[in-house]
Amino acid sequence: MSKLRMFYLAMSIIGAVVPMFFVLGWAQGNALTGLLSAWAVNGASTGLMWDLIISAIVFAVFALSECIARRDYFPLVALPAVVMIGLSCGLPLYLFLRTRARA
Repeated sequence: MSKLRMFYLAMSIIGAVVPMFFVLGWAQGNALTGLLSAWAVNGASTGLMWDLIISAIVFAVFALSECIARRDYFPLVALPAVVMIGLSCGLPLYLFLRTRARA
């Protein structure tokens, strides 16, 4: 495995663990239903929320079009990671899967 692929894999793992550390720590003292309202508590958090949503949508469209053009659909398993974990996990996971040797 190349150093670049190892970097993508490491960043995917870090991108899953670090945000979840903070979200789960917050969730222990709060109801998960309050998460949406916490994202809109001020302009900075709302701006960050929309930045991530827009980036995730653009990434999903890119990944879909790239996989269709290449006829290699396996890297699309990264899209559920974007939805369930976040862009910081799903994007490097997609790059890791996309750069694998194809048979």
